[in-house]
Amino acid sequence: MLKNICVTQLNLLKSATSLQQQVRTTFILKRKYEPLLHKTNEKPRRMRAKHFIYELVEDTQVKKRPNMEVVLKTFVEGVGDKGDVVSMKPHFVYNKLLLPGLAAYKTPENIAKYAKTEAEKSAVKHSSAYAQRTVNMLESIVLAVIMNKDEPWVLEPWHIKASLRKAGFHCKEDCITLPKERIEGPDLKKESKDFYCIVTINKLEQATLKCRLHHWSTDPSERLPYVLEHWKMTSEPLLDVSSPEKETLNC
Repeated sequence: MLKNICVTQLNLLKSATSLQQQVRTTFILKRKYEPLLHKTNEKPRRMRAKHFIYELVEDTQVKKRPNMEVVLKTFVEGVGDKGDVVSMKPHFVYNKLLLPGLAAYKTPENIAKYAKTEAEKSAVKHSSAYAQRTVNMLESIVLAVIMNKDEPWVLEPWHIKASLRKAGFHCKEDCITLPKERIEGPDLKKESKDFYCIVTINKLEQATLKCRLHHWSTDPSERLPYVLEHWKMTSEPLLDVSSPEKETLNC
């Protein structure tokens, strides 16, 4: 006697043009109480109501589909570079890669067709699939650089490193290039003014990071008023330059 029973349900969907499309959904069921066996050449025993109680084993409609493998035709941010074979969820592959024409199905022909040439390998534009996304995120924020209001200081790369860590970014000091002009304080005339520095990612990509200077005192009575959502407010440049490129050094 079969233990598993496949029950097929047919659903008819009506489109705007009154056409009907058949959709098949399969449920794999299992008897909760198995009927007793009968002897050969004897009449089978009558099945009771409990023998028609089934438990769901698998619903193919909600079954997790396996990942699809495709070959990228070009660089895709957060996915990979040209010629890479990636394995991702089918929904993402169909909507974000195949339909826009950014990838092709994984076949020996497509792997050979979209493989990088020697010239493309030598001219590296992206160090990783997520490097450009990191650049975009760094250039979209206004980094608050908190400096001491009571003790003298000179801005150094480790100040930017510590401020980036508070914002959720981790980098080394040698990846940060400060402006040529020396920034020192405390100086309340520089409060809430902007300056730019360069953050180098994987020794290749460079992000222009906008920083805003704030003074902070350990004495609560000497602290400046808190500015809510300061990054939405307009500010004056800290250094007398017209563009970030003139203010910073190239790494």
